[in-house]
Amino acid sequence: MDVVIDSDGREVVINPGLDWGSKLTLVSPTFRVLGVPDEGTFADAIVINKKYIYPKPAHLSYHEAAALPLAGLTAYRALMVRANLQKNDKVLISGIGGGVALFAMQFALALDCAVYVTSGSDDKIAKAISLGASGGYNYRDPEWTKKLQSDTSGVDVIVDSAAGAGFNQLIKVCNPGGRIVFYGGTHGKIDGLNPQPIFWKQISLLGSTMGSDTDFGNMLDFVSHHKIKPVIDTVYKLDNLHQGFEAMEAGLQFGKIVFDHQ
Repeated sequence: MDVVIDSDGREVVINPGLDWGSKLTLVSPTFRVLGVPDEGTFADAIVINKKYIYPKPAHLSYHEAAALPLAGLTAYRALMVRANLQKNDKVLISGIGGGVALFAMQFALALDCAVYVTSGSDDKIAKAISLGASGGYNYRDPEWTKKLQSDTSGVDVIVDSAAGAGFNQLIKVCNPGGRIVFYGGTHGKIDGLNPQPIFWKQISLLGSTMGSDTDFGNMLDFVSHHKIKPVIDTVYKLDNLHQGFEAMEAGLQFGKIVFDHQ
């Protein structure tokens, strides 16, 4: 868990993005994520600079707070900083069920945006709709882009973690002046990308990784103000570590997997 009690008895969380650097727009050459290669929070105890320690949002349980830092930071920067999300934007989030994707959905809903999702699982789509998504589409359906266009007339912001061949479908449903931000590439290279609709529609393609110290503080403030609670799939005791990783590998989870030291 990434939530602890500090020496003053406060409940705090750790910013897992280390040495971002002085420029808010990009990471420094020494940027790294807690646990790679520094010791991470599977350890019984770690030593970390106090500048990475922040008060835990008061409305969150320990498990909820532990689920927040890395995924919440990634989603916040992607949406708010890189894509410049505006109130009432129409938003499409791919691969719903993952931690970052769910935070992106919750953050966008907090700004009164209409949120649409994709997944290869109809069950995950139904769960997202129960949490406030306006609609969802199974990307295994070859007609999904036509259905989304019919329902929405296109979207303004797209958040993606897969890339790969499916990225070309995102271009189709992005409105003129839209922003596509991606923070991962689980499906690999984007082959056959046609530049014409990108420049003709003035679409911005935006890469995003984690976030700055400022982003982390702003994310915590946003979560506290809107009383956002992470979606947790399962909490595992650390003794059952392998079960948690097997569940992640199977890709069936909806929400964060949390490991508990207690």
